[in-house]
Amino acid sequence: MADDLELLKYPIGRYQQPTGYSEALLAEWKGVLHVLPRWMDICIENLDEHQLQTPYRPGGWTVQQVVHHLADSHMNAYVRIKLALTEDAPAILPYKEAAWAVLPDVEAVPVNISVTLLHALHRRLIALMDALRPEDWERTYYHPEKGRFIPLWEVAAMYAWHSRHHTEHIRQLRERMGW
Repeated sequence: MADDLELLKYPIGRYQQPTGYSEALLAEWKGVLHVLPRWMDICIENLDEHQLQTPYRPGGWTVQQVVHHLADSHMNAYVRIKLALTEDAPAILPYKEAAWAVLPDVEAVPVNISVTLLHALHRRLIALMDALRPEDWERTYYHPEKGRFIPLWEVAAMYAWHSRHHTEHIRQLRERMGW
């Protein structure tokens, strides 16, 4: 039972912090970030209101909350990357993602708005990442909740994982429910 709940919560496994990176890994991570908006198009295609309000697991967020969370989270990541590129190891401002997931806009705004936002945001994100020099990937920001400096190459890895993680939440829910 506990293993089943763990698989529902972490369908691709928990995030494993990489110890380094290569050009091949950067290309893989950027590739995932590039396709996330299209994955979301497919994930939400033909879902009705009842389906959008279905949690992907017991006690988990609804599909609608997951989609809006992706937009919120990836906007924060984009801003953090830009801060790291323009300031010397800035401290970032953490946010309470669970509290953001229950703000009024999450219920009031259709999910396709956040998917459209992801299309635009990821186009900018990939354009920025494609222009980075090797030394830029080593730039960092300080995450006060994690108590450490995070290099930009690790941000790419983390958000590639995050993209796959939440895509699988929705994809597996659709599969389990026969949608």
